[in-house]
Amino acid sequence: MTEQQAKQRPEFRNINFFKDLPTYRLPPAGIVSILHRVSGLLMFLLLPFIIWMFDKSVSSEISYDGFTAVFAGSFGWFAKLVCLALIWAYLHHFCAGVRHLVMDVNHHAVNKQTGKSTALTVLVISLALTAVLGAKLFGLY
Repeated sequence: MTEQQAKQRPEFRNINFFKDLPTYRLPPAGIVSILHRVSGLLMFLLLPFIIWMFDKSVSSEISYDGFTAVFAGSFGWFAKLVCLALIWAYLHHFCAGVRHLVMDVNHHAVNKQTGKSTALTVLVISLALTAVLGAKLFGLY
């Protein structure tokens, strides 16, 4: 790379939140990394809801009826959205975790192009599986 090409690239010493961050383009691997952390946090924060759902669904037939009534009530759409967020969080966290395991095992596949393609694969697979399970959750099939 010549000196002229090196001077054309912007140099960020002090990043201004309002000026620089909206124009910054994060690579797909960075997006998957951030979403992996967000999905883990979401699963952790909703752990009491997960435990409540499990408890209500396996305790007895009466508690199961109460559990299913939550999804059919006036705020059923909200409960379904929370479950859809949990479905996405689990699927994305799982797919991104498998991606990290594959990268750890196969050191030769760790490069920029493979990172981009596997990140896009994780995004597509997790969103597609979320759409399929979300359609089932909302009763589309």
